[in-house]
Amino acid sequence: MAAYPEEFLHLLKTNGVAVLCTNGKSGYPQVTAVAYFLDDDGELKISLNTTRQKTKNLTANPKCTLFFIDPANTNRTIEVRAEAQLAPDPEFAFAARAGARYNTNFHNHDRPGETRAIVTLKVAKINTWDQGKRGTSRG
Repeated sequence: MAAYPEEFLHLLKTNGVAVLCTNGKSGYPQVTAVAYFLDDDGELKISLNTTRQKTKNLTANPKCTLFFIDPANTNRTIEVRAEAQLAPDPEFAFAARAGARYNTNFHNHDRPGETRAIVTLKVAKINTWDQGKRGTSRG
């Protein structure tokens, strides 16, 4: 489990949106705003549709970054560099749990027959920035 800095932990516990950056097969980074979930075990998780490009990118190259901007102070950010582990969510159990946090049903964004994956981020490094204070790096 990662040791997230206490002064940034509230960003990971809200039902906000973060930016997930993956590496596309062209070599260019691909970014997408995603819902995220800090699980009871302290791991960051994401529910992704298995047919989407983001999932394909993570399957080919699991290195990724999840980037948060503090909506109360846009000069404060946390960057979580990680290796993604994908696991099937055929019964949509995690998708339902994560979606409930956002008062939505993630399955409503899927076409008939599509499935979801649980993406667990295994943290390699955490970088924070707070303008006026020196940023920190962990990992």
